[in-house]
Amino acid sequence: MVLAERILDMVASVPRGNVATYGDIAALAGTPSPRLVGRVLAELSDDATPWYRILRANGTPASHLVVEQCERLRSEGVEVNGGRVDLRRFRWRPGALPRG
Repeated sequence: MVLAERILDMVASVPRGNVATYGDIAALAGTPSPRLVGRVLAELSDDATPWYRILRANGTPASHLVVEQCERLRSEGVEVNGGRVDLRRFRWRPGALPRG
């Protein structure tokens, strides 16, 4: 399996109502580069992958996607306050029961 496929598989495994960071996905996929995760997601041509569940390390969405990303997250029950998600509350931990 190529790295991009592993990244997309990890993104797809983040449950509804939860979020992960680019760094979380990079670590799970076996790459040291959170930027590579962002690049792979930026090149998506489908809407099947829940890209909007992936945030920066400080809990904020990409600036050019903030409106759409926040709307999608809110529709899943993720609270976004001041353009930021509380990672202590909504961050996905593999092996833990999903929130929501």
